[in-house]
Amino acid sequence: MSSRKKKKAALYEKLRAATNSNAVNALTRLLQALMNKTSIIVDASKYIGELKNKVDRLKKEIGTSSTPQNSLPAQVTVENLEKGFLINVFSGKNCPGLLVSILEAFEELGLDVLDARVSCEDNFQLEAIGGDQNQGHDAQVVKQAVLQAIHNWNEGS
Repeated sequence: MSSRKKKKAALYEKLRAATNSNAVNALTRLLQALMNKTSIIVDASKYIGELKNKVDRLKKEIGTSSTPQNSLPAQVTVENLEKGFLINVFSGKNCPGLLVSILEAFEELGLDVLDARVSCEDNFQLEAIGGDQNQGHDAQVVKQAVLQAIHNWNEGS
């Protein structure tokens, strides 16, 4: 036999002996476990990607809706008082002319401004006590009127 064939045969015997060993079986099990973990990581990565796409799609849907609450990031709360309402409006940005729009909405509702604090420097803040002349409005009607005034102001600016 040629030396090349002898080397090849020897390698073949070593390989055959190695495949029957416990070490190869242990390596095979380890490789399968790693493949399972890799599969789990790949599946998790795909799921995270799907969730990211879902979040992006929802952000687009929210961004394209045009309701008065979404037109300007403003918080409006209205609470019933004994003879009127406590109205709070807050926006994180300066809104020149917004106060006039809100006061016009009060006038249309027949609300007298009994007391008010306003800040328009870095952000917009209004805290007002409005007396209801007609005694016929509820807090939800006043809140909707203020939100509509904010929406109208935003459309005009």
